[in-house]
This record gives sequence, C-alpha cells and structure tokens, in this order.
Amino acid sequence: MSKRGLPAAVQMRHDYHYVEELNRDNRPIGKIIQIDHIAPNPEQPRSEFGDLTELTESIREKGVLEPLLVKPTGDGRFMIIAGERRWRASNLAGLTEVPCIELDIDEQGIAEIALIENLQRKDLTIWEEADGLKALAEKFGYTQEEIAKKISKSRTTVTELMTVAGIPAPIREKCRAASIASKSALLEVARQFDDEAMARFVDNAGTNAANRDEFRKAARAERTVIKPNENAPAENIFKYLPASGDFKIQIKFKGADQLNKTAVLKALKEAFDDVKADKADI
Repeated sequence: MSKRGLPAAVQMRHDYHYVEELNRDNRPIGKIIQIDHIAPNPEQPRSEFGDLTELTESIREKGVLEPLLVKPTGDGRFMIIAGERRWRASNLAGLTEVPCIELDIDEQGIAEIALIENLQRKDLTIWEEADGLKALAEKFGYTQEEIAKKISKSRTTVTELMTVAGIPAPIREKCRAASIASKSALLEVARQFDDEAMARFVDNAGTNAANRDEFRKAARAERTVIKPNENAPAENIFKYLPASGDFKIQIKFKGADQLNKTAVLKALKEAFDDVKADKADI
C-alpha cells in the first residue's frame, strides 16, 4: 500500500490568490501525484531550505496538510511552482505520493507565485528577500508600489530592500565575512557613494556589526550627512552648471571643512537616492 501525503479526513486547502484567481477555466485541479514525477523549479528563487527535520516528522505523522502547486511539463511529469520544502520533506518522510494543485500558467505567473510565496516566509536571508524583490522588478517591470501591494509590505520596506539588493557581489562577500546581516546595517553599507567607499566602510565598521549602536556610530563617522544651511558662507557652497545650461545644481554645506570632492559625491548620491525613492518633494 503506497504512502499518500494527505490523510482521508483532511481536505485540500490553499490560498484563494493562488488557486481560484489563477484557475480561470474552472477545471478540476486537486490531485494526488507520484512524488518521483515531480521536480523542483530550476528558477526557484530560494537557495536555502533550512533544517527539514521538524517538517519531515510532521509529514510522517500527519501527512502533507497543504498541497503543492505544480505545473504540468509533459509526459506525465510536473514542475513545482510552490512547496519545494514540503516536497523535500515528503521525500525524507518516505512518501510516494503527495497532494497537489495543478495550474497551467505562464512563466510570469510561475515566477510571481514562487517569489511571492518565498517572500512571505520569515526564514529568508536578507539577500534572498532583497534579490527576490529585485527579480520582480527586473523580470516583470513592477514598480516598488506594485511590489509592496503584491507582498503586503510597506513601500518603505520595499525601497530599503531594493537598496540592499544593489550592493555588488564583492561587497556582499565582505559583509558575510564580517557577519553584517541586518537590514539596518546593510543599508548603511549601500548608502556609501561608490564600491570603494563601501569596501572601506565594511572594513572599518565590520568589527562593530554585532553592536547596532556602535555600527551606526561607525556609519555616521564614515558617511557625511549633508543638510542645507542657508547661512553657510559662500566658500562652502558647491555650484555646478552643465555645458547645456539646462539646469543648475547648488549644495550648501554645514561646516568649514566639508567642501571637497568626497563630500560633494556623497551629497549628490544621497540626493539621488532620496529622489529615486520618492523621499524628496518635487
């Protein structure tokens, strides 16, 4: 007698968004599928699945209480859209069949469901969460406002995660080596004005990563906060007029020693980031 994933007394269930909304042709979609006929999605955005011991024991005792979402790929085989952890744990539990919801949807629908389901989990790393949002924006052209609605997060949270996603790979490796993993700390890294400044900042502040207050003190020491000062003397004002003459930029610095190339670059970067994130009134 084969092991099935769903006990007879338990009804299949899944969120309306994933089933009723996407199954517009109203055909039967719930079924039991042999586990060896199912394969993971090669574009799965999640790279770490964590410890499956507890989930495996639960499935061994009670079965799979929530069906997998799968897409037919031909020859009686299926690709996982959502539920790879359940599939992996079911394999470990010795199940031969699992409950599934079959959806025949396009690439965008698959990617969107996979990303959104993963983004709603609490055990994602900051990099997985940030890169997942970046993928939604780059693959499908979603605005930050649209992403915020789809994953039920605030626009500010999305903006911050997208900022973290912009940290280059070499700097990410430095952050991992320095155990810098909190969103607030990584935002301080991302706000440096170029890759060299990011690397220097991580090298200087990484040893304080375990102490949030100390890390922020290091951030303030490394990253100059530019604030307009109407009473600043003329020699502390940076002015720029491009050859086209189409616009003029003027930055007033607070402090007698802040008018230098580094300070100007940081000020321009901060202004750029705030305008891009709709934090500046226009």
